[in-house]
Amino acid sequence: MALRVVSARRAFALLFKRDKQRKHVAEVVHVENGQYLSYDFKDWAEVSAMRRQLDEKGHDWVKTVRFDLAVPRIVRVLSFSKLPRLDVKFNRRNIFARDANTCQYCGKKFVTQELSFDHVIPRSQGGRSTWDNIVCACIRCNVRKGGRTPAQAHIRLIREPIKPKCNPMLQIKLTDERYASWKQFLDIAYWDVELK
Repeated sequence: MALRVVSARRAFALLFKRDKQRKHVAEVVHVENGQYLSYDFKDWAEVSAMRRQLDEKGHDWVKTVRFDLAVPRIVRVLSFSKLPRLDVKFNRRNIFARDANTCQYCGKKFVTQELSFDHVIPRSQGGRSTWDNIVCACIRCNVRKGGRTPAQAHIRLIREPIKPKCNPMLQIKLTDERYASWKQFLDIAYWDVELK
């Protein structure tokens, strides 16, 4: 079952970690020619050395003093005591991903540096910083709206802001060919998730 997306640092920490019985806590699952292969940290370091020569552009890399390691795409946790909370974090990266870097007033797509966040109901009128009150807005639209609600400023939201049910960053990552190996696990997770 797909649990969550973690950073490369966290993935390597899990691979290197051992439990009280000195067993590995996690392993790399690598898809090669349609086959799923498992590697511990030492074996993954050897595979990385070969990958560096054969397929350097197909991986992201972490450089160490003695060798380079390919960043694994899938890390399987071998044992855990409880399932992690599957809440989507309310942070800048996820808001940009939810709104697809699009101004929610004019509908134009911008680079992150040209977007700001707008409180639909301004803080001066009691609006809070929550999923359903924050949207991406270009500087021009944000200035035009000012400290008013969209109705007061005579503009409309393209889409009502809501809290995403799953991590919006996954949609961005899945468009990159390097993350194709995730698709199988995410498709299974989609069908196995409990509905509420």
